[in-house]
Formats: sequence, C-alpha cells, structure tokens
Amino acid sequence: MTDQIFYETMYILRPDIAEDEVTNHIEKYNKLLEELGGKILDSQMRGKRRLAYQIAKHREGIYVQLSHQGDGQHIYKIEKAMRLSEDVIRYLTVKQEGPLPTPRSSSKRSKQSEKKEIENIDSTIKLEPKEDVTNDKKKATSESPSPQVRESQKS
Repeated sequence: MTDQIFYETMYILRPDIAEDEVTNHIEKYNKLLEELGGKILDSQMRGKRRLAYQIAKHREGIYVQLSHQGDGQHIYKIEKAMRLSEDVIRYLTVKQEGPLPTPRSSSKRSKQSEKKEIENIDSTIKLEPKEDVTNDKKKATSESPSPQVRESQKS
C-alpha cells in the first residue's frame, strides 16, 4: 500500500458572498493544500443549494467539492483554515476507499453523444400503450350482473 491516500473535502460557503470571492476561496484552499504537501485531483464548485437545515442563520450555501491525495498530515491544517474563516459555514473531509472515480467531461461532444445513445435506446425499445383494465372490468360487470343483482331485479 502506498503512503498517498485519497480524500474528498466538501465545504459550504456563505450564500451571500460574490462569485469572484468564491473563486478566491477555492484558489486559496487549493494553494494551501498544495503547500502542505497534498495533490489536488479535482476541484469543483457545485453551486448554490438549499441546506437541509439552517446553519448560522443561512438557508442556502455554495457547495465546493475538493478531491485530493496526500499522507493525511495536511488535513488538520486545511480544516483549521476553514474553521477560522467566516465565509465557510461547514466542511467535511472523508477518506476514500480505493482510487477516486474519474470525473465526467462536460464538453458538448459528450453531451451530444449521450443524446444519441438515449435516442438509440428509445428507438430500440418500443412501448405499446397500456390496456385500460378498469374499463374492461366495468363493461364485463354491466353486461352480466352478479347473481345477487339478478335476484333483486327479479323481485
């Protein structure tokens, strides 16, 4: 087993900070991580999302996902920097089991190829309209009434 372990840090920034400040925070933590001996594998801003519960009087937060690799000594220092920042309202670092999944490319070509694959799948699967069973049952009961109904009609 190697000395390098895979980690994923997710942190939430306050929703009221400007977009350029968000990029400054992302660059700041990426740079700090590299200075501490970590290697950044992927850094993504996930955007503004509604929180499950209110944190520090905020209902929304800007989520940032940071995948990195290192020996584990850098985690304490980067989390301390996040704890001292007023703009970070939550953070969590998770140790990954095995290699990280490769991020999907967001190019137009990949989106177009995905659309074509979906169209191919849709064209190969042809669904027939579902029969309306409830109407058939009503017709059957109206045409041949039950024995109890027949007896009441005779009287």
